Amino acid sequence: MKSLCLVAAASVLLSSSAAFADGDAVAGAAVFKKCAVCHTATAHENHVGPSLMGVVGRPVATVPDYNYSTAMKAFGADGKVWDEALLRKYLPSPQFLVKGTKMTFPGLKSDKDLDNLIAYLKSPAVAQ
Repeated sequence: MKSLCLVAAASVLLSSSAAFADGDAVAGAAVFKKCAVCHTATAHENHVGPSLMGVVGRPVATVPDYNYSTAMKAFGADGKVWDEALLRKYLPSPQFLVKGTKMTFPGLKSDKDLDNLIAYLKSPAVAQ
């Protein structure tokens, strides 16, 4: 009986954390304001940084007409793709993961902000 209760409790915890991991695109739009100084997520135009429209699922350092740093080109040279897992590694400390990147953003420290930002990057139109 105890093991059945533990299994049930674990199932509830796992399902609630999976739901939380999906994030909120509307809240992510507010988080994106920190990024909007250099990036756009709703247009295919580069600013100081490359467009982030369609970034989730896109190979690293592949936006046309953007001059990536040598470090970012090397980081993506082996075919890395900006999936949720890689964004979660990169966004808390971009300069730690890609030493020599031009991106000076200090990073996002909150898991909730990461969840919401990734939800927004996946569907920026949802938040408009």
